[in-house]
Amino acid sequence: MRGPPLFLCLFSISCWVNLMPTAGDKIFHFGACRVSMSMAEIRAGFTAIKANIQSRDPIRTLSILSHPHSLHKVKSSDRCCITHHLFTFYVDKVFKHCQTEDLFVNRKISSIANSFLSARRKLGQCREQNNCLCGEESTEKFKQILANYEGLNVTSAAMKSLGELDILLDWMEKSR
Repeated sequence: MRGPPLFLCLFSISCWVNLMPTAGDKIFHFGACRVSMSMAEIRAGFTAIKANIQSRDPIRTLSILSHPHSLHKVKSSDRCCITHHLFTFYVDKVFKHCQTEDLFVNRKISSIANSFLSARRKLGQCREQNNCLCGEESTEKFKQILANYEGLNVTSAAMKSLGELDILLDWMEKSR
């Protein structure tokens, strides 16, 4: 008779552990939404390929994510919206066009993309539940990011955006 209660206890603990962030995960607050991400894993993957990716950037005078349309000035109420847009931007536009001849680099890009895809999914669910709306300021900032991206050819824009990933990661960590 010990089997069923023991099984129920183990099953409950298993469910609880799966709902908790893993060691190394950080909780990020994007407006009304909270998302758990392994920033250390994303940073390690990006650091391992940063020099390779940035060496492929032919246009050093232009930035896609930086000033004068800085993310650092986004209101906290708009962070949910713009972060979801940025995760979607990276998943749908950037990572898809960042294939290299280096398998190690491609694996790191794929790992980062999977982390963004997971975070985007979680953030999207929260946005739906909380009816997060985009303010005019965040909408304009994102439009400018898209304009900067679309002003270049697809491969150059993707490599440049990936090379600027540390700008986005820094912003996310500062807005925690």
